[in-house]
Amino acid sequence: MEQKIRHILDAIIQELAAGWGAPVQDLTYDIQVSKDPAHGDYAANAAFKVARQVRKAPKAVAEEIKTAVLARRREKKELAFITRVEVAGAGFLNFYVSQDSVSSLIDVVLRQDERYGESEFGAGKKVVVEFVSANPTGPLTIAHGRQAAIGDSLVRILRHTGHDVTAEYYLNDAGRQMNLLGASVWARYLEEFEMESVFPEDGYHGSYIRDIAKALAAQRKDELLSRSPEEAIQQARLFAGETMMELIRKDLAAIDVSFDHYFSESTLYEKDAVEKTLELLREKGHLYEQDGALWFRSTAFGDDKDRVVKKSTGEYTYLAPDIAYHLSKFQRGFDQVINLWGPDHHSYVTRLKAACQALGYNEKQIHVLIVQLTTLYRGGVQVRMSTRAGEFVTLEALRQEVGPDAARFFFIMRRVETPLDFDLELAKKKSDENPVYYLQYAHARIASLIRFSGRAVPKSADLARLNTPQDLDLIKTISEFPKALVQASQMSEPYRLADYLRELAATFHRFYAHARVVTEDEALTAARLMLVEAARITLRNGLRLLGISQPESM
Repeated sequence: MEQKIRHILDAIIQELAAGWGAPVQDLTYDIQVSKDPAHGDYAANAAFKVARQVRKAPKAVAEEIKTAVLARRREKKELAFITRVEVAGAGFLNFYVSQDSVSSLIDVVLRQDERYGESEFGAGKKVVVEFVSANPTGPLTIAHGRQAAIGDSLVRILRHTGHDVTAEYYLNDAGRQMNLLGASVWARYLEEFEMESVFPEDGYHGSYIRDIAKALAAQRKDELLSRSPEEAIQQARLFAGETMMELIRKDLAAIDVSFDHYFSESTLYEKDAVEKTLELLREKGHLYEQDGALWFRSTAFGDDKDRVVKKSTGEYTYLAPDIAYHLSKFQRGFDQVINLWGPDHHSYVTRLKAACQALGYNEKQIHVLIVQLTTLYRGGVQVRMSTRAGEFVTLEALRQEVGPDAARFFFIMRRVETPLDFDLELAKKKSDENPVYYLQYAHARIASLIRFSGRAVPKSADLARLNTPQDLDLIKTISEFPKALVQASQMSEPYRLADYLRELAATFHRFYAHARVVTEDEALTAARLMLVEAARITLRNGLRLLGISQPESM
């Protein structure tokens, strides 16, 4: 319905623009379902947006649009669904539509079923979403879990809105942290054979290091004792990295997160991609030498200072392989790059975008989401954690305590840039206070209603019988689903879908409190069975996109 109204408004505004003597370009405006029936069924703020461009009063613009819509309605039968248009306030356009046009949505939902909500919004756009990308130096923590839930849900939403999406994990399997992992495991390996060891000052202290060392000793026996320390540490590093990645994949699968591609940092060095990327930047005049180091002239692209890409020792900084990695994304044909990073990477965004610009790409092709930290609370008391000391809360421990559905929904239900307070007790409650339980219960209640009816949902019914305010409110809320997905896709914000589903569940519960579904009136029963099935399909599709199960009984 909103698309129909938007199509009409777009055409009429362009026609009127000729008379206004000013072109209307890049016009964006909102069309919302009216919460108050006194304000019509749908409200648009198009007149305000147009008024800025044509330098006229919004109310005057709204009146002209209203007159043109009503004139076109008299000429074209396809506009008969609009029964009235009113101008409200300083220039809002309120549209009243026929009941038939509203209830016809139910047929669409039942016919499209699992495809309901799909759109071509992202057609032709090739997108890579990189998320989690944790160093394989320890188990995934709740911070990684939030990135995983948001990233995976975003990938699902983008696909449902027509994008060609690749979910990618950047495997940091090279560099200092991996060397520290190897040295940490080697020290514990020596202890397995009661040999003296020196634990690295900045090593990893978690109990999982001892577990890896035990597994290494069980597999290789005392073989590494005859190797040089350098070779032994390298072997321990490789074994530990593989072990941790196996665990990481398992933890992600347990919350229904998967990746299309794991990109190994080490391949950048194997293919000499880092040096080739720096040479490309040098050819473009964006590198210079100073104090024996190689610098990237990032200030030319908005950074607050230039950045070292190769130290005087010949070592690369973290930025150098990151530039090469992002160049590979564009070389692989992606139109848009979406990264989910932790808050400690906030200052890194500008320099990475600067590098991509220097390589000839538009900074608008790169969208970085800074995922803020999660704080756990139990009984109102904060649960403390420290990664370096090995006293962290793992994603797996959280999943086991609250379940994968609650974990995913709680991670998703706030804006990415908002710190998340995760209430463990609330996540385990089986009541309406728990938001994920509230959604799942709505889905299960509808399934129970249909079972209680003792009949299959009909393929057709007299949908004109759906004429109560509660009937119409539920239909209109269902109609908002495709729009909610486009907004979540456009803004890269899965929480918008979570918010929409909570509103849909609330609308259904209000409907259920006032309207009987199974009645002695067969025609009304048939129509309401179709209505609640449309609500169930919408809830199911939305929950699937958030990676949350859809129980049919609770």
